[in-house]
Amino acid sequence: MITRLDPGARMSEAVIHGDTLYLAGQVGEPGEDVVAQTKTALAEIDALLARAGSDKSKILMAVIWLADIADFAAMNSVWDAWVDRANPPARATSEARLADPGYKVEIVITAAR
Repeated sequence: MITRLDPGARMSEAVIHGDTLYLAGQVGEPGEDVVAQTKTALAEIDALLARAGSDKSKILMAVIWLADIADFAAMNSVWDAWVDRANPPARATSEARLADPGYKVEIVITAAR
């Protein structure tokens, strides 16, 4: 069975298949700095995981895109305070051109229920 959270014409905010959750890329408000955008994205992730019956301790994989890799340390300052240190996920981070030039960070999560 497949369940979709907040489906739209182009995408869903999350898709649940069995006990695996696939979250769409989460971003902050365009124009804010990378710290603020990371906090917002992680809060959205927390909310989506909760709606799907999960939490950050069950994250399997995180993919993080930064508009500028020079923001790596600033983004990590927020990530490190948020991540479940007892259950850290696999993670990849790279620089990429994001959908809106005002976005500094986008985070994609795969998690278990």
